[in-house]
Amino acid sequence: MKKLYFLVLLAAASGLDVRAQIKTSPLTENHVESPKANYQLASRFSPAKIKKMVYSTTVDPHWLKLSNRFWYEYETPAGKQWYIVDPASRSKKPIFDVAKLAADLTRIIRDPFDAQHLPIEQFKFSPDEKSISFEMKSTIDEVKKDRKDKKAADSLQKKVFFFNYDIASATLTEVPDYSKPKAKPSWGSVAPDSSAIIFSRNYNLFWMDKENYKKAVKNEEDSTIVEHQLTKDGVKFYAYGSDGDGENNEELEKNDKKRRRAFVLWSPNSKYFVLNRRDSRKVKDLWVIDHTAKGRPTLQSYKYQMPGEKEAPIDEILLFNFQTKTHRKLDVTAFKDQSVSFWSAPLLNKDRDNEFRPSIWLGNNNKIFISRTSRDLKRIDICEVDINTEKVTPLIEERFNTYVEVNRPGLVNDGKEIIHWSERDGWAHFYLFDGQGKLKNQITKGSFHCENIVNIDHKNRVLYFTANGREANEDPYYMHLYRINFDGSGMKLLNPGDFDHDANMNDEAKYVVNNFSRVNTVPQSVLLDANGNKLMDLETADLSLLMAAGYQFPTPFKVKADNGVTDIYGVMYKPFDFNPNKKYPIIEYVYPGPQTEAVNKAFTKSMDNTDRLAQLGYIVVSVGNRGGHPARSKWYHTFGYGNLRDYGLADKKAAVEQLAARHDFIDINRVGITGHSGGGFMSTAAMLVYPHFFKAAVSKAGNHDNSIYNRWWSEKHHGVKEMVTAKGDTTFKYDIDKNPSLAKNLKGHLMIMTGDIDNNVHPAGTIRLANSLMEAGKRFEFVMLPGQRHHFGPLTEYAFWRLADHFNKYLIGDFTQPEQVDIVEIDRELEKKQ
Repeated sequence: MKKLYFLVLLAAASGLDVRAQIKTSPLTENHVESPKANYQLASRFSPAKIKKMVYSTTVDPHWLKLSNRFWYEYETPAGKQWYIVDPASRSKKPIFDVAKLAADLTRIIRDPFDAQHLPIEQFKFSPDEKSISFEMKSTIDEVKKDRKDKKAADSLQKKVFFFNYDIASATLTEVPDYSKPKAKPSWGSVAPDSSAIIFSRNYNLFWMDKENYKKAVKNEEDSTIVEHQLTKDGVKFYAYGSDGDGENNEELEKNDKKRRRAFVLWSPNSKYFVLNRRDSRKVKDLWVIDHTAKGRPTLQSYKYQMPGEKEAPIDEILLFNFQTKTHRKLDVTAFKDQSVSFWSAPLLNKDRDNEFRPSIWLGNNNKIFISRTSRDLKRIDICEVDINTEKVTPLIEERFNTYVEVNRPGLVNDGKEIIHWSERDGWAHFYLFDGQGKLKNQITKGSFHCENIVNIDHKNRVLYFTANGREANEDPYYMHLYRINFDGSGMKLLNPGDFDHDANMNDEAKYVVNNFSRVNTVPQSVLLDANGNKLMDLETADLSLLMAAGYQFPTPFKVKADNGVTDIYGVMYKPFDFNPNKKYPIIEYVYPGPQTEAVNKAFTKSMDNTDRLAQLGYIVVSVGNRGGHPARSKWYHTFGYGNLRDYGLADKKAAVEQLAARHDFIDINRVGITGHSGGGFMSTAAMLVYPHFFKAAVSKAGNHDNSIYNRWWSEKHHGVKEMVTAKGDTTFKYDIDKNPSLAKNLKGHLMIMTGDIDNNVHPAGTIRLANSLMEAGKRFEFVMLPGQRHHFGPLTEYAFWRLADHFNKYLIGDFTQPEQVDIVEIDRELEKKQ
């Protein structure tokens, strides 16, 4: 068997006592081979290797404008193919003969291509939909036309060829003297009529016309560009548009006078735009230091309000009259420390391939819809703003004793009626209001969760939407597409089947591309009409290479929560060399919510935390918990309100106990737990709240001290108390349980990880936990990932193997010497060059 190599670097905090692992015995004693983790099987399913076994799993339609046709690309182990589908005739055809196309491209470019290897880029239909255009990159070196330094190492680029392909005649034509257009700069907010472009510079708003924007696209430093200043009082942290928050000190110095993006939404007629200006000057700073930056370590400073802090940002909505080049601050004040926002209009599916898609506000030329939310998130108003009078009128109020959430309203007939999403009766449903905010009727009702508006048929007064939890004998998280009349009658399921569904409907609400699967089925894609009738099969994913590598589907399961009443749902992953006569340690992969649970419902190529981990020799489970997910009842979703540290732990423990009672192959005495971010927080909490049950944990990027995590997540999901004095002064009180306060309880084997420039969950949370553990005299392992943000970036694979080592030692008992399994070599796929 091929020898494996592994480099293990233990943090000084581990305090590992090697003597405890060494046993001396007489020569006559019978030696039993020590248990071994299956590193080789786990390495077979790394993310890089999965990419070479699993290709397309869904159909992503590009709907055309002149008909109900759509095109899509789909890749299998046999290569990539491009199809055109005509739902009216129920036909699906390859757009071209890939073998003939490869031959034609080879003759023109003089690089070798074949039918299985066609690196086509920028695939696009012509406006008349009779031909397509695309690009191909060659191996030919050419000098960059816009290079500044002719001697620079990057002054060369690969020549790009541009082609037109006539579909009817199957004729390929090269476009001569093609120059690949430069990407549009990210800083430009282009008006719907393309007459003006808004951007920020040095914290103020500027604009330029179309002709000057064309110059900027070619060369941003063109000295002939004419731009005009709209505001003059912008300062850092009270800027119009981006203020560079989050850039490091070197980037700030370099970018402060450059153009930056201004996040504006335009009126449809291009006469007005709105901007959300935020005053964060009093919000306290937070910092991370990039020790791995080139040259000197760099400091990154950013504004970061923590829970309960009085120094809050102040939100303003500014309405600009572009014709007069003036603006006014709208009077939207209702709550202390409120947040205000506006919505963009929904984008049309058939416009997805447009080179230019303007950002237009939700409303019309005379009004815009905005929301304002109290700091305690128990109150939200949806308001209408009259553009001509600047009057702000509250239309719909939401009030709740925990926290309120809303979605973008659906406008019927230009806002004469409003379809509003609300959880006011304990479930997420749609309600119909008139244009003045008067409730007309509840559209959907019952013990199920409505998710998104998919389409609105204004003429026939039909709402198309997604929902889950309505169909009996299914996992309640499985998403479906429905239609219903505005008056609540005629509700109909359009994509039945015991699967998780992802539906894509065309803008005319005539046809639906429906992708569906479960964690234990092969993904399929079909075409439906608006009544849910199946018109044709489109694709079935090719998982042959994955199966040939030994892959086996996981198993969904249902257990009871700790209260013995609530059903919670999960997935069990086994080693692919599973032996039912063995006893396996079990690891829970967790995320507590409340915005999502780490439980897959459909087939996924992301296997690191579940399928792959199991191959080392574990039963791995992911399971929900009360308070974990918004896609069930409001009661379920807000179960952890006021108890954000501990609310999900009892359900995680109860799930393992029930599974061990069902299955003899689960060893209830060897239980591990792991997670990232909120899951890192939860896995450590589990070790400290149930120290005799959970024996080992790896906690990655955990928000162990939620008093220093961001205000939004902590105050929303845990709660903050608004205090009003007799004088009318308003303050906010926040208190929460933290992992460091339980450090003395640690009994098992804990590994904690963090990236040292994590600006989402600051490394201070992990460091404070480490400090408390040290003060309590506890042994643990501490892995700091240099130069990494919240998700660990290029060190993700390293983090996986460190996690594997930890569990293999303390759950399997495999104390393999570091030199026997090398992290680099076990992932290597190419022959090593000397």
